[in-house]
Amino acid sequence: MLFDTHAHYDDARFDEDREQVIASLADCGVGYVMNIGADMETSRRAVDLADRYDFFYASVGVHPSDVENLTQQDMETLKRMAMENPKVRAIGEIGLDYHYDTPEPEVQKKWLIRQLQLAQELDMPVVIHDRESKGQCIEILRQMKISKGVMHCFSGSAQTAKELVKMGFMISFTGVLTFKNARKAVEACAAVPIDRLMIETDCPYMAPEPHRGERNYSGYVKYVAQKMAEIKGVSYEEMVRITTENALRFYRIEK
Repeated sequence: MLFDTHAHYDDARFDEDREQVIASLADCGVGYVMNIGADMETSRRAVDLADRYDFFYASVGVHPSDVENLTQQDMETLKRMAMENPKVRAIGEIGLDYHYDTPEPEVQKKWLIRQLQLAQELDMPVVIHDRESKGQCIEILRQMKISKGVMHCFSGSAQTAKELVKMGFMISFTGVLTFKNARKAVEACAAVPIDRLMIETDCPYMAPEPHRGERNYSGYVKYVAQKMAEIKGVSYEEMVRITTENALRFYRIEK
């Protein structure tokens, strides 16, 4: 069974047919979905979805683009969500994103560190979003000795992937791996030990070939597994088995 390790079914793009899409996943071979919070409200919705669907799990946290108005009270709320619901398996997605001018880097760093401290306090893994931070995100992770983490939607170099693996991290790839111009991602995937790989959709974003540009969903995670199997020189079935076992181990989920 496939494990989509990073999805956003709380997104408005699923408002018209969310139940039908989720109901279709079993027939697509999807056995597990990790729904990821990106702010306080979507973290709550992620927990609600995990409560509603047996094969859904949740991660709670605030994406770097949404930390501007965070408060310490919000940190207490995230802590309570994580402690009170056994289906909350991680803190995230959290990190640094310098693609846009706001929030300011120092604000992003402050709340990344606060949320990493929360994960350490709760002994939970973290889901990291790192975009154009020029190594600053990884340096914070290194300084804080964070080893239980996954770098989601990985787009860095093979060398960066190796550094993260050395720190103890998992590396997760989206449908970008299937794009014709994805040489860098393919090289990174080839460099990562097979027991450190995970697959994700990041739906509704990042739809893989041959569905690039469409609304993504967990039924398309198979294309990531197919490409990864090709890169690693194993069968599709073996790649599905390995990536699912990797994700279950990382998120501490019993079959």
